[in-house]
Order: sequence, then C-alpha cells, then structure tokens
Amino acid sequence: MPKKAPKSRPYHHPAAGWGAAKAVTGFLLREDEAVEGARGMLRMNHEDGGFDCPGCAWPDTKGLRLDVCENGIKHATWEMTGKRVDRGFFAAHSVSELFEWSDFALEDQGRLTEPMAYDPDSDHYVPISWEDAFEVFGRAIRDLDDPNRASFYTSGRLGNEATFLYQLMVREIGTNNLPDCSNMCHEASGRALHASLGTGKGTADLEDWETADALFIMGVNAASNAPRMLTTLARAHRRGARIVHVNPLIEAGATRTIIPHEFLQMALFHPTPTSTLNLQPRVAGDMALMRGIAKATLEMARTDPKAVDEKFIERHTVGFEEYKAVCEATSWEELEHQSGVGRSEILEAARVYRGADRTIMSWSVGLTQHEHGVDTIREIVNVLLLRGNLGREGAGPSPVRGHSNVQGNRTCGIDNRPPREFLDRLAEVCGIDPPRDDGLNVVGTIEAMRRGEVRVLVGMGGNFALATPDTPYTYAALRECDLTVHVSTKLNRSHLVHGRRALILPCVGRTEKDVQRGGLQRISVEDSMAMVHLSQGMRPPASPRLRSEPAIIAGMARAALPDSRTPWEWYVEDYDRIRDTMAEVLDGFEDFNRRVRLPMGFRIRQPARELIFLTPSGRAEFSAADLPDAVPPPGTLVLGTMRSHDQWNTTIYADDDRYRGIENLRTLVFMNEDDMRERGIGEFDPVDITSTAKDGSTRSLNGFLAVAHDIPRGCAAGYMPEMNVLVAIGDYSVQSDQPLMKHLKVTIDPAGAVTD
Repeated sequence: MPKKAPKSRPYHHPAAGWGAAKAVTGFLLREDEAVEGARGMLRMNHEDGGFDCPGCAWPDTKGLRLDVCENGIKHATWEMTGKRVDRGFFAAHSVSELFEWSDFALEDQGRLTEPMAYDPDSDHYVPISWEDAFEVFGRAIRDLDDPNRASFYTSGRLGNEATFLYQLMVREIGTNNLPDCSNMCHEASGRALHASLGTGKGTADLEDWETADALFIMGVNAASNAPRMLTTLARAHRRGARIVHVNPLIEAGATRTIIPHEFLQMALFHPTPTSTLNLQPRVAGDMALMRGIAKATLEMARTDPKAVDEKFIERHTVGFEEYKAVCEATSWEELEHQSGVGRSEILEAARVYRGADRTIMSWSVGLTQHEHGVDTIREIVNVLLLRGNLGREGAGPSPVRGHSNVQGNRTCGIDNRPPREFLDRLAEVCGIDPPRDDGLNVVGTIEAMRRGEVRVLVGMGGNFALATPDTPYTYAALRECDLTVHVSTKLNRSHLVHGRRALILPCVGRTEKDVQRGGLQRISVEDSMAMVHLSQGMRPPASPRLRSEPAIIAGMARAALPDSRTPWEWYVEDYDRIRDTMAEVLDGFEDFNRRVRLPMGFRIRQPARELIFLTPSGRAEFSAADLPDAVPPPGTLVLGTMRSHDQWNTTIYADDDRYRGIENLRTLVFMNEDDMRERGIGEFDPVDITSTAKDGSTRSLNGFLAVAHDIPRGCAAGYMPEMNVLVAIGDYSVQSDQPLMKHLKVTIDPAGAVTD
C-alpha cells in the first residue's frame, strides 16, 4: 500500500476530549479489541475494579474509579492484542528480513508466545525450552572470567518484586552493572535532589497538587506523556490556582482540555483552561529563566518583607548569601539572552510565584537531558527554598517520571552506583556478599560492549537498541556480545540487533493473570510521587508458555548460580515472601505486605518532606552554579528529541502526532519559520541535519522534511528514536552521565546543499 502524503495543520482543539475518544475507538477497532478493551477500562489491574494504568507513572486519583486516558488505553490494548508471534512466524521470516521492517510493523505482529534462540546457520529464531534457555544463559555467566563482563539493563516496566529479585541475582553473580532507563531520562533529577535535599525523589504528592496555589510545569508535554495530569490541571484552574507552563513548544496540554470521564463537559463540548501563563524559553534556557524568577523575587523583597521567607532560610538552609550574590550579579540582559524569554514575561512569572502561598514546581526530561540538567534542577529547588515551599502541604519539587515503575526500579535496587548502606543491609538479610565498586551505566555499558569488555547483555523489558544514543555505534556494540538476552512481550529491534547468540524470553504482561503455586499473584509498583500500590492482571496470558518476570529471573539465577543459597523457587511460589524480604532490606518498606494492601497503597516516607535533610550540612543546600551559555553559535541550532503523541517510549502506534497537527510523517524536523526562511527552506522541503559532537565528529540524517512550528528561533525538534543517530555516544552530561538527547548542536540545510 503506498504511503499517504504527509500533512501539517495547526491543532486548535482542547487536549483529550472527543479527539481522544475518537482516537481510542479507532485504535480498539484496529486491534480487534473493541469489546475487551472497553471492559479493560472498567476493570484492569485493581482487584476491586477500576483502571490502574500500566503506562505512565502519574499517580491514581483518589476516589476516581475511571482514572483513564487515551495513551493508557492504547498501552493496555497494544498488550492485549489477539495477534501472535509464534514459531511459525519465525520460521517464515529470517532475522535479516525482519531487520528491514519498520519498528511499527515489528511490534504490530503481536505477542511473543514461547522462548526462542537465534540459530546463526539459518539466520532464524528457533524454539527452545525454558530449561535449555536458562542453561544457555547460566553457562555464559559461569564461563566469564569476571562477572563485570556481563551487564543487566532494566526498563521501567518491571514490577517491584521482580526488580528486587533481579538486582539480587546480579549482585550475587558479582557485579553492579545495572544500567537502567533512568540513566537516560531522570538521572539528573535524582542527583540534583540528593545534592540539594538529601533525597532522590520529589517531596510533593497528588494531594499537594490538589491544594497548591501555583503550579509550574516545566519541560513536560502533559497531553501525551502524562495525560492524567490534565485532570489535576483542570481541577486546579477551576479552584483558582495559577498554572505556568515552561516549554519551547506550547503543547496542547498547556492550553485547555476536556476530561473524558467528566461526562457533562464532554457532552457540552466545554473545555477547561490548563494554564494561565505559557513561557517559551530556548532549549536549555530553563536555568536562566529560573534564575530570573529568583532575581525578581529577591528584588521584590527589598520593599516586600514577605517575598522571601527569611525564617525558613535561616532555620533550614545553607548557602543563601552566596546564591543571593550570584543572582544580584547576573544582569537582566544576560538572563534574557540566555533564557530567550523577555524580562516582562519573567517578571510576570515571578509575580505568580510571589502571589502564591504554596507552590509546586514540576519537570520532566525536557530539563534533564541537557548538559547542565543537574544545575537546572538545583536552580528550581533554589527558587522553591526562597519562599519556604518545602515541608508543607501544597508545595515542593515534583519530577514527572515516565514509565509506570521507573521510580520503583531505582527504589528497589536497580542502581549502578548503589549506596553502601543498601549493600550492607542486602548482605545482612540475604546472606550474600555484594560487590562494592560502582558498575556501568547505559553509556558505559555500550562503550564496554564495543571494546569487547562486556560479553553478555540482558535486557529486562524495554528496547535497548532503539532507546539508546548513537544508533550505529550501539548496534555495532551489541553485535560484539557473545550473548544477548531480552525478556519481552513483543518483537522489537533489540531482538534483531543481537550478539553471536541470542535469546528471546517472553513474559506475562501487566494486563494478564500471574498464577504461581501459591495462587494468583499481584505485583507492586511505585508511581512518580512515591505511592506504592498493588497491580493484578485480569486476562489469561497470551500463551500458556509464557512465564512471569519473577519466574524468569529465578530460572536464570538458578542456572547461573547453581550453588546459591537464595530460595529462588520458594520466592516465586508466593510474592508475599519476596515482599517480606524487601521489607527487611528497603527503607520505607517496613510492614510491606500489610501496607500495600491498604486502599491506594502507601507512600514511602520522605525525610525532606518533614524538613529532615540527609545532606552533609543537615540542611537544604542552595546551589550557586554558574549560568551556562545556552545560545547556539551562529549558523547552528539546538535540537531536542521528543516523542510524538501516537508513541509510548520506543513503541510507535502510528505515523501521526495529532496534538502537533502532523499526519503520516515521522521523519521530520520542527523549525522556526524565520530559521527556515533564512536557510531557504520551505514547508515539507527535504533537509540534511548534521550534529557536531564534543569530539568534533559529525553525524547526519538526510531527507527529513522541515515543518514550520511555534518554537523559539535557534531551536529545532524531532522524534526519537529516529533522531537518536545524531546523539554521539560520547555526548553525555558530565553532571548526570545522561546522553544529551535534548541538547544537540546541529546545522540544518536544504537536502544536498552541503557537499564535501
């Protein structure tokens, strides 16, 4: 079928509403899940009914049974599909052939049904028994001369119980090589919050969002990446809260919305605003913007003694005088130049901040995937500290995480730089001798594979090959491995870019029943606001040959560690046993099994929320970092990668992006009209995009189509994973080790205009 012509038209409708309802209906029909998908909205993952989204990490809304969004339904339906990828499919298609398929086509084939092993002689995946698959993995681990020659990746899909078993296995094997998706998305948040407050998490919860007087939403495309946030924003606007969105692109969720479960609003086509102010800084200009708000607040304090909370600062912070001096020394001209935002707009945002008794500041990867992401987030905390917006209701920092349990993964031990206290507790409770040296993160793992130092890679969920930077480099690194193992629900690119040997181990999904010897099991997850609750699948597994993630981990562990004293099989019989051990090891998980069964679960205690700061000073610490230069050199642009609306992480549902007005196109670059005109580029003209890495090397994408968009001059944007090729493996933040997915210096020219 010929590909449809691309289209671009401005989107002026409310986020969610009838547009989302229409999209969901079409998606359910396409996946042949119209009936079961609709039932799933009413009863999915909660024992007593209701929809617990297996997608994003936004918390469940208390008292709201139908807490559901377009992307949540798509995510669940994509997993519930009736399509199957069985041994007949693999017999009909070689790996070389499948490699040429699109990523959409690969996942669209349906659910994996049984373990498969790569056969190099035929270039096909062939069936393998679970026992033989475990032995292939176990022998590969046992044959290593150093356990650090294996690395174990985790995406945010893994439940807490499987996460705990996974890290226990890895550390009993003898390595801390535990790269995870946080290394690429929110590592900067954790490091910044640890430095400022002594905690790696935000302090605000959803009840705080419901009582805040002002909400600052930074680097977040709520309508696509955290759609259930729209409910909270609509409620906030109705009760008179001020809402400030900060993003180079004004996204649909930052304008107005109709919440689908508000039936009267839907029937009357009556939208609710979701913002009172939209600011468009240049890419990476957020730190300058926040310093401008701080400077304005300090200037107000000269005549307004309540503009700054001096008692809070004196009692609970250190470093204020140094920070104040830095703010005063930074000129307004420099703040405007670096942020790309005019002084009048910065002052308006500062007045919103001053006028609120309780303020929450929230951010996502739009701020973290920069060179100076840690300093930027510390600057946000600085601004909060000025007015004592910590340790009280309706206030505090609140990072918005992505996948449903990415925060829980880190809490439960997936950390390549584990705290010594955690390792001591693990050794005492579990009777193992965990390694003490730091392990490899994502970038370090790729580089070590490329050098031939890491010989075995295990991917627990996710799509490692597609999510990571410098695509050709990463592909070459994966192919250097002796063995790659991926625990997955669907076919994806990582199965086709593999080591000399490769295993696909298919697992039970979050929407499916997990029955073990002890009966029907439930897993727990932690949302982005530290609430831990249970999740229970309601559908039969896609195949009788699937195993749960804890069962797969236990099988791998027994094969790799035949003399292990850890009761792997006993743990899998009843997940309560895993939780009992977790309760002894993990701070905040005391009395785990009882508390997780409470309505809505429980919130992990946050010392900083109680004004207990586990920092070297014992206080919240102001940061006085230098302001970075965010202005691109002449002739260059700063490009940030992002997701389209019809996409979840690396899973692509369609070549559309409804909220940005795009149809039938993913290989595009959004540009400012003046930047296009200056380069002689018209709408939908093919262009060549070239990035320049820190080491001076270049990477290019050719023939992408330019699309005019409301984005600041000097900035550009496009979709990941297609643009990951532009991110050099060595281009990562020295502050967070995160790849610079949103901080690429590029040139964009008409296709073929630049020749060697």
